[in-house]
Amino acid sequence: MTATALALVIGAAVLHAAWNALVKRAHDQLAFLWSSVSLATLLLLPFWLPMLGEQGLPAAALPFVAATILLHALYFVALGRSYRSGEFSLVYPVARGLGVALVPILALLLFDERLSPLGTAGVALVVSGIIALHLIPRSRSGVAASWTRMGAGTWWALLTGLTIAGYSLVDKAGVARLHPVPYIGLLGLGSVVLLLPTILAKPDALRREWAANWLTILVASTMTLTAYLLVLFAFRLSKTAYVVAARELSIVFSAIIGSLWLGEGPLGPRLLGAGVILAGVACVALAR
Repeated sequence: MTATALALVIGAAVLHAAWNALVKRAHDQLAFLWSSVSLATLLLLPFWLPMLGEQGLPAAALPFVAATILLHALYFVALGRSYRSGEFSLVYPVARGLGVALVPILALLLFDERLSPLGTAGVALVVSGIIALHLIPRSRSGVAASWTRMGAGTWWALLTGLTIAGYSLVDKAGVARLHPVPYIGLLGLGSVVLLLPTILAKPDALRREWAANWLTILVASTMTLTAYLLVLFAFRLSKTAYVVAARELSIVFSAIIGSLWLGEGPLGPRLLGAGVILAGVACVALAR
């Protein structure tokens, strides 16, 4: 991996963990996500729309654009539900770790592609790290009182991980057919439009979110699509496996943020569990 690609991916990891923490702190997570993506898409409009006008939308890119819009809309819904139901330092590593580990597992089930020893070890590490995170005492009411609540967050995090695995594969192919800037602009616009009926079904939640968190929404909007745009550029500069592995440094950042900023409990055990997941992610990515 080149130094430029590594810098892009590390920057994306920091931004991604930070804006996810802002989502966790929101009153209505889906309303916050929709608002942030809407604003980010609007802010990027002067950049991606002229490029799209000049280059056009190649027919070969259209299926990938449509697929990533669907997957990202589902991702935003699942992510919002995850943070509503579970702690940030648990949900984030589960979703991000599974997003990578599920790819070789799905390939094994669907295409009979056998895992290498390194890939198998990576999946085992991801699962071990997730189990370890679930055994950490919760910050307020202890393990026994929180397992039911955490269970809901974990299931939504699992669905989030599935969508991450899906759109990662789709987007790698998509940016090979359309420049990342108009690609991410169409991704954001399509996701916003697709989720609009869901948002309009609860207009009071949207108004309350803007009244309470308009500045935070503005900050998050500058991070959301920018973080993923950095990843899309990194895909063009380095192998997918290296980009996927390096960007999951955000898992470690999430443990630090969850403990020190959100007050979810002691840092050491969370950092250890997140580190095990990150090691598994690296093994899976580098084994491909």
